[in-house]
Amino acid sequence: MKAELNERLVRNLDQGFEAMVRDYGQRLFAFAYAMSGNAADAEEVAQDAFVRAHRALRRYDSERIRELQVNAWLHRIALNVLRNRVRRRQPRLVPLEAELQVADAGAGPEGQALNRAAIRELARQLSELPAPHRSAVVLRFVQGLSYQEAASLLGQPEGTVKSNVHRGLAALRRRRHLSEVI
Repeated sequence: MKAELNERLVRNLDQGFEAMVRDYGQRLFAFAYAMSGNAADAEEVAQDAFVRAHRALRRYDSERIRELQVNAWLHRIALNVLRNRVRRRQPRLVPLEAELQVADAGAGPEGQALNRAAIRELARQLSELPAPHRSAVVLRFVQGLSYQEAASLLGQPEGTVKSNVHRGLAALRRRRHLSEVI
């Protein structure tokens, strides 16, 4: 799929770009939402990331586009947009409580409600993690990036990302255990 998309971008940037938005739009939004905790901010971040990506692609030669790792590249752009937004203003502390799509459409209304509640609770707990742990966990397990891709995107050594993922997951497990005990 990667090589096919890259070739489409080389042959016809506008058509290839539309395909890229279709293929990665939801993932980029989900990443921005997990990092910002706000659906409106996430939508703006994703849109801004795509605008920046299009501008960059217009300047790239065809060989560079062919070698581009689109998934990691788009996430890097979105992360930079998020960082720039934080630098411009103090981040708002907004709980991650927007309605999320439930993947299991076969579940009945009760099952869907329980799934949404579980997703909201996990999103809330993720939002409480320290930023380095949260970004590593989100990139690895929510976005499905490899440790190497996450490390490249975050500009950190792979071992640091692995450590942050481990610490983030451990904190989530402790919180889950505490909530079951209480």
